Amino acid sequence: MRVLFHVQHLLGVGHLRRGELIARAMAARGIEVTVALGGHPVPQMPFAEADVVQLPPVSIEGADFKTLYDEAGVPVDAAWKERRTKALIDLHDRLRPDVVLLEMFPFGRWRFRFELVPLIEHASRMGTKCVTSVRDILVATKHPERAEFAARLARQHLAAVLVHSDPALFTFGETYSHAGEIEDLVTYTGYVTEAAERGAGEANDRVVVSAGGGAAAGSLLQTAIAARKLCPPEIRDKVWHFLTGPRASDAEYAALAAMADEKTIVERFSPRFQALLDGASLSISQAGYNTVMNLMRARIPAIVVPYDDGEETEQAFRSRRMEAMGLLDVVEASTLSPDIFAAAIARAHAKRDRPAAAIDLEGADATALAIRRLIDG
Repeated sequence: MRVLFHVQHLLGVGHLRRGELIARAMAARGIEVTVALGGHPVPQMPFAEADVVQLPPVSIEGADFKTLYDEAGVPVDAAWKERRTKALIDLHDRLRPDVVLLEMFPFGRWRFRFELVPLIEHASRMGTKCVTSVRDILVATKHPERAEFAARLARQHLAAVLVHSDPALFTFGETYSHAGEIEDLVTYTGYVTEAAERGAGEANDRVVVSAGGGAAAGSLLQTAIAARKLCPPEIRDKVWHFLTGPRASDAEYAALAAMADEKTIVERFSPRFQALLDGASLSISQAGYNTVMNLMRARIPAIVVPYDDGEETEQAFRSRRMEAMGLLDVVEASTLSPDIFAAAIARAHAKRDRPAAAIDLEGADATALAIRRLIDG
């Protein structure tokens, strides 16, 4: 049983982490996984349970998704796109997978239709089943024709649309207007996060401040540092553990690392992030899919600052819904200041009795099971 898994990251690394968890779950169910990696490799996320084939890597500048840059930092051209498309189709033909698993497309990753539409059409002609792995919330679009195209392509070529959500929290139709047209293809897997059977976490009583992948780490981390001085002693004097993210700039990391002492730990990344949160006193973070679900697993007081640069809307949408359910506290990026942050930290720290999230968090294994069933027919 073979799966070819197309994974493309650009701004953050959340897609990579979710892909890693899904690949691990598929491997545990006896599926051979090959990851076609479209972004630059991130050493902290090696997809250890899969074979990784590096496609010619692509990146963006800041949060501007309009221009893609090749491995030399030059805007991609038609020849580059043709070369990468051929590499992907050749990989399919060499592997002859049972399933091609696409991450977000055609409900996202619009800039990669140049390679993914040919891959889907070719795989379909060869008898390979095509499946899409979709996050709970789609980014709002100003192009309704893209949503219409996605529904048509799904009807023509997809065997399943695996939505990594729990409809008790978000339904696919809330952010995808054509969900009713493909309802029979949709399976809710639950949220993809660390497995429940990971062992009891050791209490560390820390304040954990994390910035996701780190591409937009600066403002959150610097404001948290300033707010710490304004917090009551029972919070200020705890060990504060800062995680800048693997994509934080060297300058941002160096400035923060220079402040490290016996009460301040600074790292780019922790492979034990879930265990760290499990034992923490409080979390301060952005509101990305992976981090928020880590928080639901940990059940600790949490403040999130939704990332909202450019056209990004999903973090704000998710976090406001969860705040209304009493699961976390939100501080808007537009109002972020040391005073406001310190007050929010004190309020959140007092909420030791948050309700456990009644949300399905077993999405990785459910995804693997759904794909195994497709392969088994």
